[in-house]
This record gives sequence, structure tokens and C-alpha cells, in this order.
Amino acid sequence: MDCASCAAKIETVVKRRPGVRDVAVNVTMGLVDVTTIADGPDDGLAASIRGLGFGVRPVAPQTAVVAQPEIGGCCAHDHDHKDHGVGHATHDHEPAQAGAPDLHAGHNHAVDPDEGNDAKRWWQKTKGRLVLALAAVLGAAWLMSLAEPAYSRWIFTAAALVGVVPFSKRAFTMARAGFPFSIETLMSVAAIGALFVGAAEEAAVVVFLFAVGELIEGIAAGSARSGIRGLAKLMPSTAVIEENGALRTVEAASLRPEQTLVVRAGDRIATDGDIIDGTSDIDQSAITGESAPVTRGPGDAVFAGSVNANATLKVRVTRTVANNTIARIIDEVQSAQSKKAPTARFIDDFSRWYTPAAMAAAGVVALAPPLLFGGDWTTWVYRSLALLLIACPCALVLSTPAAIASGIAAAARRGLLIKSGAALEALGRVKTVAFDKTGTLTAGEPRVTDVIALGATEPEVVGLAAAVESASSHPIGRAILDRAEALGVAVAEVAEAAAEPGRGVSGRVAGRLIHVLAPRAAGNRLGAEASARIAELESEGKTVVVVADDASALGLIAVRDEPRSDAAAGLSALKAMGVRSLMLTGDNARTAEAIAGGLGLEARADLMPADKLAAIEAFKKDGPIAMIGDGINDAPALAAANVGVAMGGGTEVALSTADAALLGGRVTGVADLISISRATLRNIHQNVAIALGLKGVFLITSILGVTSLWMAILADTGATVLVTANALRLLALAKVPGDRLDRSRTPT
Repeated sequence: MDCASCAAKIETVVKRRPGVRDVAVNVTMGLVDVTTIADGPDDGLAASIRGLGFGVRPVAPQTAVVAQPEIGGCCAHDHDHKDHGVGHATHDHEPAQAGAPDLHAGHNHAVDPDEGNDAKRWWQKTKGRLVLALAAVLGAAWLMSLAEPAYSRWIFTAAALVGVVPFSKRAFTMARAGFPFSIETLMSVAAIGALFVGAAEEAAVVVFLFAVGELIEGIAAGSARSGIRGLAKLMPSTAVIEENGALRTVEAASLRPEQTLVVRAGDRIATDGDIIDGTSDIDQSAITGESAPVTRGPGDAVFAGSVNANATLKVRVTRTVANNTIARIIDEVQSAQSKKAPTARFIDDFSRWYTPAAMAAAGVVALAPPLLFGGDWTTWVYRSLALLLIACPCALVLSTPAAIASGIAAAARRGLLIKSGAALEALGRVKTVAFDKTGTLTAGEPRVTDVIALGATEPEVVGLAAAVESASSHPIGRAILDRAEALGVAVAEVAEAAAEPGRGVSGRVAGRLIHVLAPRAAGNRLGAEASARIAELESEGKTVVVVADDASALGLIAVRDEPRSDAAAGLSALKAMGVRSLMLTGDNARTAEAIAGGLGLEARADLMPADKLAAIEAFKKDGPIAMIGDGINDAPALAAANVGVAMGGGTEVALSTADAALLGGRVTGVADLISISRATLRNIHQNVAIALGLKGVFLITSILGVTSLWMAILADTGATVLVTANALRLLALAKVPGDRLDRSRTPT
């Protein structure tokens, strides 16, 4: 399965099955995701797909690995059902277990490092064997025609009939399934029609070239999944764990949370975890796109597939292999590739009437000149058959999904997760990019710089604030907790902890209601002296929170969060691309201006979540806008933007929020996303121009009698190969500048 036409056939047939609620077809990965209403799988489901000529193998529930299908030529299907399936079906998605960090309940999309049929040589595959058999039949017919010229027509007729049988069988199956205008139908009608007008040699050549074209397309299209397979190969098959002081090697798939993983220097990390002992440089460029290794030590998270550079580490496993970062990225990319982009939907709708119209036009060409103008029947029927062959919409239908799949795969290899074709298209049209401040333009690691005691001592202020913030995951809360730990202040238990969106947090500590608030939310609790100190601290680019009870302010805590190291470069790249950048933050105006001024962008401060949402809606009037945020506090703005992009490091939020995610947490990744999207849009336009341009030229030459049957089929196949090859050029965008990782090296 390697084109949208194949996917449409499967989708239509499966939807007709009783009890089927939803169908999603991933052409690139050869996956059919089926959600049914019934409790058990539909036994006839696989049979209905096989009836279209596809091989099928169901994916067992909660299985992390599925074998790789063979990608063949357009609508060309491997019939080695016992060995490798082309279509995969999953049935009856069960809800994920409570608390499990699954992104899609019941989805079992992961890629086996074994390449399956794609590892075979072309002559070992069904389509390769078919080409060799047809070549032998055609060669034998040619030799026999030399020996018996008088019988050459009958010899080539026999060769053509033998060759057209498998395609005609497919055409018949497609017609029964509701697809009378498939490419197999067009080719079979053309080949058999050629026999009736005495063009036996050309009929035989047409059948052979059609088979060769499918084989060539299959070889080219097989590279489309290389980006995803490359990610899968990053996961080692075995791992070393420590149990009761002893080391033993186990299958990586058997790893479970809380086990201790021992990762030696030079090894890949088998699954996600937290370092509990050791410090080393970690090369995680294949996952996050960071070209330089990063130093990680106790308490730091590490991702599956990263390479431990120079010291032995002990890592506490936090996710199984089936649900680690790489598996989740693969799942998201596969899901994205199965979602049609707007252009792809338009092309699909266009092709539904294009093919019947082309057949009607061929009928007019065959009948009108002889009936109306006394033209020669043989000549005009021949020309109509050539028109039929060139009219196949395969290249046109493939033009968009091939480019979208390659663009998404290329982005994934750079640590840029795009979750749908629609998002990929929208990114290329963005005119404005709005950034959150904390954790997006800044590192999200603020440090307490000042503690001002007002109605309590400094340790009391820090202790009360830390108790309230202990239930929060906000960066400012973490900074306060770090300060409490540094001062040796005991953190009391908090009750009735609650977040106040746009204001702060509150909780009851030792029976006393304590608030940690933004200055604007403190109201009349602040006196003139406190307000003056706040203004002074904010002018230094610091963020201030007020620790207060219901009656008065107890103290002030100031924190500062520095911009990310690549923030200036990322914003400069956007400016060079003609994209406007701005900051939308709930922080105070002085702090916002201090950060924004240093980065050279405009800022809007003191924004509540509803204000951010209103700002996004206002900017959308001037053109498409992308919102970059942390995926939690900015959820309304992320949802309202044309494209929402989550900033993260492979976390739950980054993978499950918004339309795209920057896994490496790099601001420069925003420009990379837009660049890849623009390249993909250009590629789509080129592909459509190639497909329609070649067809337009050869449709005219077919009517004029310049194009022979074998030239027509060669032109159609050539257009499909050109479109596929052009789309695959996008995979070159996966290369990260300065990437030092040798992806062929997979230590265990």
C-alpha cells in the first residue's frame, strides 16, 4: 500500500463492515487502524481487505512491535500472505489502563527494527518475481516471433493475455468492492483493447512496463518509512539491569518501571528513565535534535535511544519500551501520516470524478471521430486506449501524501513532532509567532534572587511559600522549594491547595490560609514601601510574588529566569523568514520588557489566560498565527491559534498537547518547523505540476496520435516515480547541522 488510492479502497470497504465505527489508514507505514462497536474482532474484516489484493496481519492488543510491510508500486500488492502482510489491522481498541501514560488508548503503533519485506532484494519480492516472469514470457514471445514471423501476432497476444491476468483479477476484485475506475481497470481495458485493434506487441509491452513501473515505484517508496525505521533502530534489543547487587542482561522489551538500568559508556539507553547514580555526557541528538551532547547527572531524565558518551550510569526506569519517548514519537508520526492534509483531501475529491471523466473522454475519442467524421475506427480506438493509460490519476493522488509523509518523518528526526498533515501545511503559512515567556523563551529554571520580609522573618516567608507551592509544578514554585532546601527550612504539609489562574496559588498551612500571588492580585495587602520594592525588583527583570495571608502581605520573593541560549538566534531566524514574533505573558510589564528588549521582540504583559486567547484571536485577523507555549497554562491560546506548538523535552505535555512539539526545547526549532513546512508545500506544488503537466502534454499527444501505448504507460509510470522521488528529497531535511551521532551504531 503506497498511495492514497489504495487507502481509499481499504477505507471504503472496511467502513461497510457491520459494527465498524472508525477507520484510519496510514499509507506510509501500511497500517489500518479500526475501531469497532462490537466486543470482539470482526472475523470478516481481514478477509474483506484481502479481497482487495492486500496481505493482512492483525496486530495483537497491547503489542509494542509490528512487522514492516512491503511497500510496492501504486496499487500493487504482495500476495505472500504467509510471510509478510501489506495491510495491518488493529481491532477493538481497549481503554488504556488507569494512570498509564498512553497517548492513544489501545493504539499499538510501533515499528519493528526488523525491516521485514523491505530487507529483501527486489527480485525476491512478489512484484520483482512478476516482472521477471513477464520479461521471460515477453522474451520467449519475441524469440518465437523471429522463428515463426507469421505467428508473431498470436505469440504476443498469448504473452499479453498471460501478463494481464493478475491485473485483470485485481480490477475485477476492485470493481466488486465498488472501485470500477481503478488503475488496474484502466490498464486492463487498454491492454485487451489493444489486442482487438491488432496491437498485440504493444499490448504485451504495456503489461510488462506497467509491472516494471510498479516495481520501480515500490523501490522508491520504500525509502519513505526510513525516518521512522531509523528511530526504531535507535532502541537496543537488550539491556543490563542491576538486581540485588548483581548485573544481568535482559531483553529490552521486558524492562519495567522502577528497575535499575546500568548504561555503560558507548551504550544506547534502552528506555526512558531518571539517573540515580553517575554523571555523563548524553548524545540525544537523534531524539531532540540537539547537535551537542548534554551533561546529565542524578535526578535528570534521559530518553530512550540516547547515547551515553563517557561514564557508567545507573538509571531508574520510568517507562516501558512500548511506551517510551521513541515509541511515542513513532506512534504520533504514524498517526499524523494517517490524517489527511487539506490539500490531500482536495486531491482525493478531485480524483473521484477525474478518473470517470477521463474514461468518458476516452470513450468520446474512440466514438466521435468515426461516427461524426468518418474517421478510422482502429486509429481512434487506439488513441483512446493511449489516453486511458495516461489518464491514470496515481501520480496526482500520490503527490500530496508522499510529500506530507516525508516532511513529517524529516521533522521527527530533528526532534520536531508534527501531529497532522493539516498542521504541517498550516505552519508554512504562518505570518506571526506568539511566544509564552516562562519555560518557552526562557529556560524555565528561575532562581530565587531576593527575599524581602514584611510581616514575617525570611525563613518563615520562604517556608510558607514552599508549603503552598509544594503542590504546584510551576517553575517559580520549584525555585521557591529549592530555596527552602538551601536554607534548611522544613516544608510543612498543605491542605486545600488550589491554583488561581492568572493570580497564583493558595493553601492552608497549619490551619492558616496562605496565598502566593502575583503583585496585581495582592490588592490592598501591599503598602507603599512594598510596592516600591516590587517596582525596583521588576525593573531588574525579576519576577516577584507576594506571600500573604487574608489580611496582609508577609513578604516578597523575587526570581529571575534567563532567556534560553538559542532564543536570540531563533527569533533572528524567524525575522529573516519574514515572520513576526511577539511575547504574550502573564508576567509584569517591567520583567517582560527586560526579557523582550534583550531579545529584540515586542511584548504584551499582565495577560490572563483569557487575555492571551483574545490576543490570539485578534492577530488571526492579520494572517495565520502560531502559539508557542508549555502546553498547560497556555492551553486556550494553543487551541485558538492556527497552529499550537508545545515546548518540551519529550515530556507527557510535549507529546500530548497542541498540534506540534519541540522535543529538544529549542527556540530555533520554531524556524525549523516553518522551514520544513514551506519546503513541503513547495514540494507538493512541484508534484502537482509534474503530475498534471505530464498528463496534459501526453493527453494532447495521445489524441493527436503521437503517443503510442507503451509511451503512454511509460509516461504515467514516470510521473509517479518522479513525484515519489521528489517527495523523498524532503528526507534530506532530517540531517541536523553538526550532528555527530553515527546512527548505524547501535550498542547493546
